[in-house]
Amino acid sequence: MASAARNRLGSDQARRVDPSPRTTTDTTPLVLMHGLLDTPAVFNGLKRALGGRRQPLLLPALPLRQGRTPILEAAQLLGGHIEAAFGLEEPIDLLGYSMGGVIARCWVQLGGGHRRTRRLISVGSPQQGTLTALPWPGRLFAGIADLKWGSPLLKRLNGEPGSLARIQCHSFYSAIDLVVLPGWGAVLPVGARTMLPVLTHPQLLRDQAAIQPLARELLRP
Repeated sequence: MASAARNRLGSDQARRVDPSPRTTTDTTPLVLMHGLLDTPAVFNGLKRALGGRRQPLLLPALPLRQGRTPILEAAQLLGGHIEAAFGLEEPIDLLGYSMGGVIARCWVQLGGGHRRTRRLISVGSPQQGTLTALPWPGRLFAGIADLKWGSPLLKRLNGEPGSLARIQCHSFYSAIDLVVLPGWGAVLPVGARTMLPVLTHPQLLRDQAAIQPLARELLRP
């Protein structure tokens, strides 16, 4: 009977082995694009959650100049970093936070990035615009002005969504985000959408209630 019990225990332990992708490393390059007033350090919590299971990892630091750099110009800079790190053709996954999500989208849709992007993940990014950008004059803050509701850039992006069709897109957002107003405007026109249970914009990359779903998305096969 003792032997039978040990056999059953061994069988139970074998069934508990988790064969999930969390135990493996995805070798598709992952690019993380920061937001307006951030640096790559904004992704430190997410990097810890990934635990080295997404390599290689690129975190470019772009000179957004407090919103004076136009989004299209920033997208070109992002593309230059990607090409320098991974050449012209290697497929990548791309996650953008806040303004960085719109920059990433511009590179994908308007900079030819759709030809090599496997996944595009938007986190709290004003893909449909934000009311908080309205007071900022475009003459001085071209990048922020690009994020206004109905801006020429967003109209162009939303009017030409075809290049996103073959990309796995996922938008993560907070319904009560006070940076992206209204919060439900932080979504791409295609792909999955997940509302995260956090109260503020910074919590999208600081609170474990947001970090864990993001990590799961980045670690799935």
